[in-house]
Amino acid sequence: MSSLKEICGGLPLNPVPENRGRKSGIPHAPVRTPNLDSHEEKLALKNALRYFPSNFHEVLAPEFAKELRLYGHIYMYRFCPRIEMRAYPIQEYPCKTIQAAAIMHMIMNNLDPAVAQFPQELVTYGGNGQVFSNWAQFWLVMHYLSEMTEDQTLVMYSGHPLGLFPSHRNAPRLVITNGMVIPNYSSRDEYEKLFAMGVTMYGQMTAGSYCYIGPQGIVHGTVLTVLNAGRRYLGVENLAGKVFVTSGLGGMSGAQAKAAVIAGCVGIIAEVDEAALLKRHQQGWLMEITSSLDHCIAQLREAKKKKMALSLGYHGNVVDLWERLAEEFNTTGELLADLGSDQTSCHNPFNGGYYPVQLSFKEANQLMSSNPVKFRTLVQESLRRQVAAINRLSDQGMFFWDYGNAFLLEAQRAGADIEKRGANKAEFRYPSYVQHIMGDIFSLGFGPFRWVCTSGNPEDLATTDFIATSVLEKAVLQGVTASVKQQYSDNIRWIQEARRHNLVVGSQARILYSDQKGRVAIALAINRSIAEGKIKAPVVLSRDHHDVSGTDSPYRETSNIYDGSAFCADMAVQNFVGDSFRGATWVALHNGGGVGWGEVINGGFGLVLDGSSDAEERAKMMLSWDVSNGVARRCWSGNNNAYETICQAMQKDKKLKVTLPHKVVDDNILEQALSC
Repeated sequence: MSSLKEICGGLPLNPVPENRGRKSGIPHAPVRTPNLDSHEEKLALKNALRYFPSNFHEVLAPEFAKELRLYGHIYMYRFCPRIEMRAYPIQEYPCKTIQAAAIMHMIMNNLDPAVAQFPQELVTYGGNGQVFSNWAQFWLVMHYLSEMTEDQTLVMYSGHPLGLFPSHRNAPRLVITNGMVIPNYSSRDEYEKLFAMGVTMYGQMTAGSYCYIGPQGIVHGTVLTVLNAGRRYLGVENLAGKVFVTSGLGGMSGAQAKAAVIAGCVGIIAEVDEAALLKRHQQGWLMEITSSLDHCIAQLREAKKKKMALSLGYHGNVVDLWERLAEEFNTTGELLADLGSDQTSCHNPFNGGYYPVQLSFKEANQLMSSNPVKFRTLVQESLRRQVAAINRLSDQGMFFWDYGNAFLLEAQRAGADIEKRGANKAEFRYPSYVQHIMGDIFSLGFGPFRWVCTSGNPEDLATTDFIATSVLEKAVLQGVTASVKQQYSDNIRWIQEARRHNLVVGSQARILYSDQKGRVAIALAINRSIAEGKIKAPVVLSRDHHDVSGTDSPYRETSNIYDGSAFCADMAVQNFVGDSFRGATWVALHNGGGVGWGEVINGGFGLVLDGSSDAEERAKMMLSWDVSNGVARRCWSGNNNAYETICQAMQKDKKLKVTLPHKVVDDNILEQALSC
């Protein structure tokens, strides 16, 4: 068993560790099919070997070649460290700066087997969200961080540590880019080749930026989404007796079961992978498991009748579940589902993100690698069947939304009936959850703000929970608009529920949705508590990339922007750059995330609070920009909520000057001008 000191010592070469291969008894990433030619295979092997002195190549070359041919990628299993991978208390990391130790804390949390979806393949969530491309990169990064001073910045190219470069104490300690492929070559097939060759990487969102906090983040987002869906679609505040049907209990989607119970509804979640079901059940996130559709329908009816909260995992394909629900309506006239969505990893549908209904889980995994063309055909047929069943129920009054996982996009590509007449190319028969449910929240400046207590002490997390609750309650008492008050109230309730449901998996972290005012106030209050010794160690501030300003994604985060700029990525890139010189400890910019490779540009940050006045100034400046950038962009696109929010912000901050749009109120002027 290695120690943290050994982990920070660089690549273990004297001696080279024993090659133990893949571990049994843990989930592994699906086999990839990059279809490399002989030249590309040689290049992949050469790129992997260049991490090691030439005297090791004779031993490593054949095993790396075997990994490439068996799994479609060189993960370097031999170098998977023999240490309990988890977020250790920050003081245990052998570093020269507290910022570097905080980054180490976050990296090891992303790779914790209790957190990561496929830990030995360095995948945190989403089926292919990598922390690094291989284990050599992990060892080198940990070594660089242990050596880093406040006059250096570590530069990361898609998992590869380019090196430590001279900078200054106010610069970021770490700058990450993932998947920055030239646009004309940013196709899904091209990605598979580039990843196999070890030259680019899909970092999802918080996987590749080292800011994932386990499924708690998506629990919170799903709770808010389901609550607001009930308000919008069903006209109710209380979801007791309402049924929410969805799929996915793996990485991030594993949060859906717990979210349904917290929201107070009946959640029926289909999952093909029994290991994922058992993991969520053992964690206490899933109340019951069944592989019988008859039992599933019976339990649904009973819970609906008694209006009791339930999370029921159906071990089977979601298409079978939807078709059974449609059959129940056809035979009884009873609409059993009120709300529906999907959280399969449909951004990656042909490499384990979506399993076709025609095959068992085992058969699908075999066909995926042995006959990718046939597998693709079955996936698209399955998507068409799923949409047909959803359409049948939707026509009778069930409300369905796309959860930003590219489900409707891939269904459209498969030829499913999801077209919306007269719509733009980012709109479908069903809305994305941003368009109908969460978009207005983003326009108010609310988004998934989070923090991690690097002491690893639950008492520190309890202190920050109290601080955040107090800040939001104080804001409500000082007077806010009705819409802002509702968001604050939802999040005060969330903090209470999060503690009651013991949502911490991995690091001692918390997430809530807050606006600019709330984020800054919470950050400053936490920083003061560190200075006063009430919190025992630094706290890392971060957020999901899926936020007000962090992501340009026409099928998700920016799907409610209708001025034609939804396909432009200026906001996310400007956010990354702006955060870097306003005080972030580290910044990240990614291609892909959520809806898939080539479909989105997104970025994130980490900011270490250490109780200093310097940290206070950084938090005020950086957090303000990190929210106002996206609100200003939404204002310019014509969103009324964003317009009002940014005008209020300008009144309070005289340094803020935003270009405001003038409304075109008479369409006749446009028609007359274009008819000339």
